[in-house]
This record gives sequence, C-alpha cells and structure tokens, in this order.
Amino acid sequence: MKTKIAPIVNWSTDRIYKKVEGFLLRPAVEPAAEKAAVRILADVRERGDKAVIDCAHLYDGSKISRVSIRVSEKEIAEAKKVVDADFKKAAKETHKRITAFSKRGLRDDWEMPTPKGGTLGEKFVPYDRVGAYIPGGAAPLASTALMTLTLAQVAGVKELVACSPVSEGNKLNPYIIYALDLAGATEIYKIGGIHAIGAMAYGTKLIRKVRKIVGPGGPYVTAAKRQVYGEVALDMVAGPSEIAVLCDTSANPVHVAADLLSQGEHGSGSEKALLVTTSDKMAMAVRAEVLSQAKNLSRAESVWQVLTKGMLLVVVKDLTDGMKLCNLFAPEHMELIVRNPEPWVAKVQNAGALFIGPWTPESVGDFVAGPSHVLPTGGTAAYFSGLTVEDFRRRVSLIRFTREDLEETLPVVEAFGRVETLDAHARSATIRFDK
Repeated sequence: MKTKIAPIVNWSTDRIYKKVEGFLLRPAVEPAAEKAAVRILADVRERGDKAVIDCAHLYDGSKISRVSIRVSEKEIAEAKKVVDADFKKAAKETHKRITAFSKRGLRDDWEMPTPKGGTLGEKFVPYDRVGAYIPGGAAPLASTALMTLTLAQVAGVKELVACSPVSEGNKLNPYIIYALDLAGATEIYKIGGIHAIGAMAYGTKLIRKVRKIVGPGGPYVTAAKRQVYGEVALDMVAGPSEIAVLCDTSANPVHVAADLLSQGEHGSGSEKALLVTTSDKMAMAVRAEVLSQAKNLSRAESVWQVLTKGMLLVVVKDLTDGMKLCNLFAPEHMELIVRNPEPWVAKVQNAGALFIGPWTPESVGDFVAGPSHVLPTGGTAAYFSGLTVEDFRRRVSLIRFTREDLEETLPVVEAFGRVETLDAHARSATIRFDK
C-alpha cells in the first residue's frame, strides 16, 4: 500500500528497502540545534547569569530575574496546595516503586584477597551534586522529576539540582514542583533549553556547577548536552521519543495502535513509531485504528506530524526477521506482544526498555513501573543503557598490596616497564627492594 500517512511496507533480510533504511537513519543531534547550542553555550560561559536570564526571556517566554530564577520555599508550599489529591497519591506510588527498584540496583562495596595477603576491591561513592533537566514546554513532564532525582536520592547524592522552563510568566508548573520536591530536589531553577544545560555545566554566580547532568529533552537540549560532555558527566544523549512493537496475530490491533500513538504526542515532530508484524491483516487493522484513534487525541496536531513522517508499519515473513529489524532500529521502547514471548526476550539485543506481553503498555514504564524512563534514543540503545541508580555513583578501585604481593608481581611490572619504555614506572616498584 502506497501512502504518506503510516505507510505499510514489506521487509526481509534479502535486500535493501529504501523506505525502511530511511526510517532507521535518524541523527542523534539536528544540525540547526548543534549551531544554536554552540552560540548559546558560549554566551552562557562568557556572561553567566546575564546570558541565562536573557535567554530565558527570549526562548522560554519568561519574566524571571536574578531574584525569581530559583523556586522559593513559598512557591513549593503553594504548589503543594494547588496539586490535587489524586496526583499526590499517584506521585507517591510512583516514587515508592522507583525507590524500591533503585535500592535493588545498588551494588555493595566488596573486597577479595590477593595471593599474598593483600586485598582488592571496589567502593561506590555518590556524586556530591547532580543536575536534572525536566522538560516543561510542550508537556510538563512531572514524571521525569521522579524518574531522575529519585534515583539520585537513593544513591545518596546530597545536592539535587533541577532546571525546568516556566509555563507562563514566572510560574513553574506546580505538578513539576511537587514531583521535584517529593524526589528530594534541593534547588529548582525556572529555566529550560540550552541555557539551562550551560548553567549547570559551567556554573554561574546563582547556579553552581554540577558534576553530572541527566534527563531527556528536545533537540536543542540534546545538542547542548553533547557539547558540554567533559565539562560534566552525562547520562546519555537522549532525543525525541520512539517505540517499536513486534507482534504476531495474537495481538489486539486496537491496543497496538494506542501504543504506537503514545509516543507521537510529545510534540517535537521527530518522534518515531515502528510496527513489525508477521501479518498483513494485522498491519492493515493497526493502521485503520491509528487513523481512527488519532482524531480524538488532545495533541492531534503533534500526532499527525508523526503519522506523516515518523510512523512505519512493516510486514515480515516471520518473527526471526522481525526481531532482526527491531534490533537494527534499536528503539528507546520496545513492546513484544507474541504468543510465547520468553524465547524471544533473549533475542532482544538493542532496546532501551523491553515491555513484554499484552498487559504491559509502554506507558507503565513512563509513569509507574519502577525503572527510569530516561532511555537512549536515535539508535543509541545499541550502545547506551537507560538511567539507573548506579549512574549517580562513581566506582573507586581499591588496591592494597603486601610486601609479598609486590615482590611476587615485580617481574611483571619490570617487563611492562621495559616494553613500554616507562622505566620510572618500573623503578617505583623495584626501588622498594633496593638495599
């Protein structure tokens, strides 16, 4: 079927399919965003708070000043009054589940003996100060506040900084404020975009430099994060959202269509949604449902952009080919809806998060399941992992040799020192046995 909206195509491993190849290729960073990031980051580095505030006025549409840039205790208290009871209950449940999952992910310090009485081991040290970027423009992602800083809270980070753009005037969305406070934020700033990344990376008089920046964002935030790597540590370069669904005829096309649409409403227009199925009939049914359901969504304009240029429905001869295509796509989110999923779970190599079975829609990962929803995009799931509690700690190697350990390994040290022409290295060991 030839159509510009949610097209259906066939695919197999025996030849190149241009439409599929084009869909798989997506830049991690857009060129226009890269240029803007270079310019704005340089301005923030040079002019500090003045540049940050000027950019906030220009790009965020805010009226913040040096006095109002930081969310005050009064504003936090006001947010707690405004936020409805149902959301408070939901946020606390999500916080509880993320906390439980993160605690299970913490690694313990450990030691092992050396052959001659010494010890080797590792210890894990939390960062002292981290920054989280919380999108708040196209959609106020209160869940991201919980999916980032809760992990840092569990890891033992003392200073938890958050930046998020104001929705209008000088007001930050109260639901974001509530979620950040619940997650343990110690400083909240009303700025977004490239200038927020620059402020956290370089530091200003008002916003002290952080050690690491985490959290998703649009193309401009993504470009900025990539450029400040080295000034600070990063979680990953995470761009527009994406989903892949691999299914057979056991799947419900109504549910699959809803899942594909779930990632189309974020608003950048660069989101991706891929269906891979073994059935022509399933592909046709899902497409019909996608077109029908899209009409009734509140963010229909954003969704239709994705339907036009970011959705592809692919029919394959069998699940083996389907899995190969999904691994090539390396999606941020992957749903596996097949009759017997377990053998196929082991074959998933490249995915940020895997959602298994008909009762695991991607939305539970975004809002409540427990693992962080900050995941690699743009094909980077082939080499990056999603955010975990251990991303907020550094690993320190522990080496404690005895005289006998050093004496036993001395020939090894001398051999490498000789081959690498690093005689001072070797001498730092041999000198200990000089008489």
